[in-house]
Amino acid sequence: MPRIPTALVLALLIACAPAAHAWGPLGHRLVARLAEPQLTPAAHAEVQRLLATEGLHALADVANWADDVRANDPDLGRRSAKWHYVNLGELGCRYDADAACPKGDCAVEAIRAQAAILADRGRSNAERLQALKFLVHFVGDVHQPMHAGNARDRGGNTVQVQLHGKGTNLHRVWDGELLKSAGLPEDAYVHRLAAGPTTRDANATAADAAHWAEHSCRIAFAPGVYPARANLDARYLATHTPTAESQVRLAGARLASLIDGALGAAR
Repeated sequence: MPRIPTALVLALLIACAPAAHAWGPLGHRLVARLAEPQLTPAAHAEVQRLLATEGLHALADVANWADDVRANDPDLGRRSAKWHYVNLGELGCRYDADAACPKGDCAVEAIRAQAAILADRGRSNAERLQALKFLVHFVGDVHQPMHAGNARDRGGNTVQVQLHGKGTNLHRVWDGELLKSAGLPEDAYVHRLAAGPTTRDANATAADAAHWAEHSCRIAFAPGVYPARANLDARYLATHTPTAESQVRLAGARLASLIDGALGAAR
C-alpha cells in the first residue's frame, strides 16, 4: 500500500473535521436563558405556545438544536451549515452581502430569514418553531468573534494552540474554554451575567445582524486575541473571558428584542 504524505493526511483531517460549535453548549444555553426573562409577556406566551407543540418548556431547551441537527437530520444539517458564521476578516470587518454571503448562506442572512419566518403567522407551528430554534442559536453564533473572522483559517480553527498542556485551536478556546474558565455552574453563571451592567438593546432587529457581525469581527482582530505564542496561559483566559461574557450578554439582550419584534410585541 503506498504511503500517504503526512501533509495530505493533515489537510484531509482539517477539511473533514466537523465545524466547531460557537460558545459550546454552555454558551448557547446562557444566551437563551438570559434572553427569556427579557421577553415581553405577549412574546413569552407565544414562545411558550410554540415550544409546547414539541413538549419543550424553555428557550434553553432548543439552544443547541441547530448544532445537534447535523447528526439528527443530516440533510438539514448540510443545508444550514454555512448559516452558523460569516467570514468578514478578509473584508476588513465590513459586511458586503455579495462577497460575504453568496446565496444568503451566512449567519447574517440566516438571522434575517428565520426572524421573518417566525413572524409569519401564516406559517405552520412546525415552521415557526424551527425558525425560533435556528434564531436562538444563530444570534449566539454571530456574537462569537471567531464566527465572524477569517475564511483562510476557518475562524481560528486551523490556528493551533496549547492550553492546560493540551493541543487545541483558537476557535475552540473562544467557543468554550473562556467561559469554562469562570468555573461556575450554569445557574450561578446566569445569575452573575444577569446581574451585570444593563445590556438591553431595545431597538435591535434582524436588520442589525450585519452590525453585530462586524463588531464581532473587530473583536476577533483586537490586539492579543490571536496570541503571539502558541502556549496560552491563565493570563490569556483572564484577559479575554470578560469580552466573551459581554458578547454572551449582548446576544441574550438582542435575541430578546429580536423575538419580541418578530412576534409583534412592543418592548
